[in-house]
Amino acid sequence: MAALRTILCFILFWAFTSQTIWAQDENAAPPVTQPSVSEPVTAEEEPALPEQNATQTQSIDLDDPAIKAALEARAAADKALVEAIRLQQEATEENSEANQDPIAEKDSVFPTSGAEIKALGEKVLNKILGWLSSVPFLAQIGAIITAYFLAPIFAGVLKKRLFLFRSEPAKDVKLKAVRDIIYRARNLLRPIFLVALLALFAVVLKNIPIAGQDWLVKLVQGLAVVFLLFSAIKDFAPNDLTRKVATWVLIPLALLMVFGYYDEFKGLLNSTELMAMGGKPITLMTVILLLIFGVIFFKLGNLLNARGQDAIRAQDNLDVTTREVAAKIFQILIFALVFILVLGAAKVPLSGLVVIFSALSLGIGLGLQPIAANFVSGLIILFDRSVKVGDFVMMEGENFGRVRAINMRSTTVATADGKDIIVPNTSFTEGAYENWTHDNPLQRYEVDFGVAYDTDLDALVPIIRDAVLEHPDVLGEPDLPSVEFRSFGDSAINMCVEFWCEGVDDGPNKFTSDVGFIIWRALKAHKIEIPFPQRVVYTKK
Repeated sequence: MAALRTILCFILFWAFTSQTIWAQDENAAPPVTQPSVSEPVTAEEEPALPEQNATQTQSIDLDDPAIKAALEARAAADKALVEAIRLQQEATEENSEANQDPIAEKDSVFPTSGAEIKALGEKVLNKILGWLSSVPFLAQIGAIITAYFLAPIFAGVLKKRLFLFRSEPAKDVKLKAVRDIIYRARNLLRPIFLVALLALFAVVLKNIPIAGQDWLVKLVQGLAVVFLLFSAIKDFAPNDLTRKVATWVLIPLALLMVFGYYDEFKGLLNSTELMAMGGKPITLMTVILLLIFGVIFFKLGNLLNARGQDAIRAQDNLDVTTREVAAKIFQILIFALVFILVLGAAKVPLSGLVVIFSALSLGIGLGLQPIAANFVSGLIILFDRSVKVGDFVMMEGENFGRVRAINMRSTTVATADGKDIIVPNTSFTEGAYENWTHDNPLQRYEVDFGVAYDTDLDALVPIIRDAVLEHPDVLGEPDLPSVEFRSFGDSAINMCVEFWCEGVDDGPNKFTSDVGFIIWRALKAHKIEIPFPQRVVYTKK
């Protein structure tokens, strides 16, 4: 029985050891399949003994030398099998640890000991020495240095040879705006030539068998593109806000393109859906495209609108009002076209305009009523011609001046002292004002003066009338200058002369001032006294 218990213990130990060996983690190497070992023979599985008696079973004598030797040999074999499997498992684990990357097991990518720093330094040094001894790498270095020194030479030659870059355009030159942009672009010639030369050298190196590499040239070319964008933004951005926005948008995009992450970034923007319009998704990329193309197209629209309105206003065969109406219609059409082009460039479905106009209608109903009213009032003013560019108007509050421009929301009135009054268009459709030059440019003015009580008034009237008529701007039609008696004053007889002129007494026209000087000279010439207030003081004794 002791031998039987020993055999059962060996079987349980082998089963537990086998289960422990095969239950390994995912990173461990798969166990090597071992040949199956037959189970130890138990009492139930012992070979049948020769038949003795049908009614009686003969007991097994475990003390038999042959059986005892066989059991001991079986136990020794099982023990040797377990030891061999353990040794094999240990060897497998050691090989797995040796094959793993020691850097990957570290928590930090930076060296934390002197030995690691030394190993990293040797690795970097060997890499640099390998590059310096590599013909493709040295060829790329040579191409970069050559492009760096050739770019300023080519730029200098082009500046001297091409007249567009040689001198600043004059004020009266044709296409001055374009000429100014070309002249200012002379500072970008060096980075442009650097980018072009690097691109050329990259193609050449790629097709030379001894070189065959262009990765470093491509990298430097991308950085040169970033430098070119930075220079263009610095020279052409109109203000600090535009400069900052362009710097923080264009340069990161250029870096993404240089290092090959632009496609992933673009895919991220296209996959970020904000809303749906017309059955199509509106993504973050759509919003960005709307901003970019909106700035570009509206800038071009402003430029085209300014040029078109100048051309329309230069048509002398049309009256001023017709020119202004045509210019305003041209402006509306230009910006409507720009709006549609921006939506098309950003791939926004035009069916979504219904949503946009619905939002605009809601905005007008909630808070944009004054803006919409001023816009409609501007159209009414242009079409009914109640106020035209060039009219002299006087508003409530004693604000007066000449209408210089009628815009979408307001009208600009220029005063005689050089100030501009911005008047909402609704002031001309809802309020009262005076238009001195609405239908007739003729204006009647008057100048007051006084003469002494001993003056012959009958002789005075023709003297003043003939003197005022000598002024070149005083008209004989519709009436001659009229000298009128106004009142008996304390010290003088108050008189007045009324006369007609074409135009308004402001700016270059000084009708009343000139007539005042004429009256002064005429009275002096005829020795007519101009009295001044006198007071007699009596003293009581």
